[in-house]
Amino acid sequence: MYLIANAKVPNLGRRRWHGAIVDLKFFYERIALMAEYIPPALDWVREQVELYEGSGGTEGTTLRETGLPCIIVTHTGNKSGSIRKIPLMRVKVDSGYVLIGSYGGRPDNPVWVYNLRANPDVEIRDKTEVTKMHVREVTDDPERGQLWEVGAKAFPPYNEYQTKTSRKIPVFIAEPV
Repeated sequence: MYLIANAKVPNLGRRRWHGAIVDLKFFYERIALMAEYIPPALDWVREQVELYEGSGGTEGTTLRETGLPCIIVTHTGNKSGSIRKIPLMRVKVDSGYVLIGSYGGRPDNPVWVYNLRANPDVEIRDKTEVTKMHVREVTDDPERGQLWEVGAKAFPPYNEYQTKTSRKIPVFIAEPV
């Protein structure tokens, strides 16, 4: 089953369509459920997602050669409305996850940052467990600082990435719904 974030359809009532009476809310909800999955463009990212998802979360649970645990975040594209999946470092805090948009210290945010800002309802696969979650960007400095520290402890290169870019790297918290 695919996650369709923000597939909220207003009650449009019933309309005639080619002589038949159609419940438009039902119709649009069904279209929303048919959103297309678009695999990641980068080969290594696509391969990581395919291995992780294809094994049901029993393989590919560490990020490449780092040996560090990762999760798969399933989200909705902010422009396409398509289903997107991205592996991110596993940074667990209580029942939630910290998501850090480092992009290796590049000058721009990764595309998934814009997707989460527009569509904050996601699914997170942590090995074999899949959980529906709601994401919020953390901009308040005390909370952001605490979450950044937890993230950098789990994946120390985050601190190096921040020194390589002039942008403030986005920090999100995903919490169960």
